[in-house]
Amino acid sequence: MGSRNIPKRAAQKCSFGDPYAHDESVRKNGFGLIAGVDESGRGPLAGPVVAAAVALPQGIVIQGVRDSKIVPAAERERLFWEIMDHAVDVGVGIVDAEEIDRINILCATKLAMHNAITALANRPDIILIDALQLPSIPIRQMPLIKGDAKSAAIAAASIIAKVIRDKIMAEYHILYPRYGFDRHKGYGTRKHLESIREHGPCPIHRKSFRKVLPLELPF
Repeated sequence: MGSRNIPKRAAQKCSFGDPYAHDESVRKNGFGLIAGVDESGRGPLAGPVVAAAVALPQGIVIQGVRDSKIVPAAERERLFWEIMDHAVDVGVGIVDAEEIDRINILCATKLAMHNAITALANRPDIILIDALQLPSIPIRQMPLIKGDAKSAAIAAASIIAKVIRDKIMAEYHILYPRYGFDRHKGYGTRKHLESIREHGPCPIHRKSFRKVLPLELPF
C-alpha cells in the first residue's frame, strides 16, 4: 500500500473528543502503540472478506473518521488517503470466497484479521477489535461491541478495509459484469439475487451461503 501527499489541514492536534477519547484512555493505561482492527465483507454473497489493522499517531485527529458503513463513498475515499498518510502503521488481510467456503465466514474473518495484524511493521502493545477475539495472536486484546463507533483506530481500520474491498469488487465487475458487483459489492440485493437465479453463481460467489445455492425445484 502506498500513500499520497494529503494537505495537513484535515489533521489537527487533538483534544481527544469521541472517538479519540477512548483510544487515549487506553494509552494512559500504559499501551503506547494501539492497533484498531476491523473487517469489511462478512455478510456479502460474493467476493473476499478484507480486514485492516491501523495504528494512528497520538495527538492527531483525522476529521470525519467513523464507522465506514455510514460514511459516503466519496468521503471514504478521501479519508482512506488521509489515514494512509497519517497512520503509524497499516496492515491488510484478504481471504477469498473459496477459502470462506472451505473454513466458514467466521473463521475466514478471523484469518483475515490475523493476517492484517501480522502484516504490521511494528508489534502493537494492544489490539482493539470490533467484537471479536483472536486466540492466534499473542498480543493483549480489547474486543469492543460496535467498536467502530467507540474507537478511532477501529473506525480507521473499517474505512481502510471497506475501500480496499470495494475496489476489489469493482475489478470483479469487469470480469463478471452481469452481476452488478460495482453497485452492490456482492451484498444480497434484489437485483443481485435475480442475477444469480438467471445466470447461476460465478467463481467469486460464496457457494456455502444459502442464498447462493440454486433455488429449490418445485415438486
